[in-house]
Amino acid sequence: MHPTVALTPDLLIRAYAAGVFPMAEARDDPQVFWVDPDRRGIMPLDGFRISRSLARTIRRGDYTIRVDTAFAEIVAACADRPETWINAPIARAFEALHAGGHAHTLEVWDKPGQTLIGGVYGLALGGAFFGESMFSRRRDASKVALAHLVQRLRAGGFTLFDIQFLTPHLARLGAVEIGRAAYRARLAQALRVSADFRTPADNGH
Repeated sequence: MHPTVALTPDLLIRAYAAGVFPMAEARDDPQVFWVDPDRRGIMPLDGFRISRSLARTIRRGDYTIRVDTAFAEIVAACADRPETWINAPIARAFEALHAGGHAHTLEVWDKPGQTLIGGVYGLALGGAFFGESMFSRRRDASKVALAHLVQRLRAGGFTLFDIQFLTPHLARLGAVEIGRAAYRARLAQALRVSADFRTPADNGH
């Protein structure tokens, strides 16, 4: 992508709706490139696998779940690693998407609700949710975030949870790969769906 082309919310929405997404070579690289994988990772919303240990963690409930209360902090935490594809233009564009109600976070805080210990952020369009990145500062915190995110997407009427790339970690949780044509077909169907990421229980969070 040419650096003079602004990475605007409108451009991102059109790109994701067309099945492509931006990445940067590194945090300090001011440019981005567009990605359209031959094989796309998705998390079937009826196929998320909860291990015994994760189920115990969820039952313990020694954490607090919040939505959309710390967007910039979540993105910064996701980018806080030796190698990242999240550069400043991508972070700024997603913060603008969040301000416009399109991008969301699901956050895992400690029980007192004072320390952010994990979370995930992504973009919602129609019935599709495009998971961008996640992080964990405590054992299983990112898995807890994904479990609650899947539950929220199912409750909100979403039909597609795009995770971009399949990793061994996500495969163990139930994620699969599908070809580009199959993904495009699912995406087209999902974009026609009216889904809602937020629920009345969010109470303005």
